[in-house]
Amino acid sequence: MTTLDKLKIGQSALIKKFTDDFLSLKLIEMGCLPGEMVKLANIAPMGDPIAIEVSGYLLSLRKKEASTVVVKTN
Repeated sequence: MTTLDKLKIGQSALIKKFTDDFLSLKLIEMGCLPGEMVKLANIAPMGDPIAIEVSGYLLSLRKKEASTVVVKTN
């Protein structure tokens, strides 16, 4: 397992859990639920933020936020 900030563009993964309880509530409200598939869509030119496809839309996250999402790659 790895974290969301470690994915490469185009790579998909399954959300397993969160390491930050406060941030996890916000992510869950935005559709990042455990068991949901996500795909890294893009990375900003300076490397931060990243854009992920989740629940049918693009979500922009800071790398620090993405590092709290534990995922399982295919």
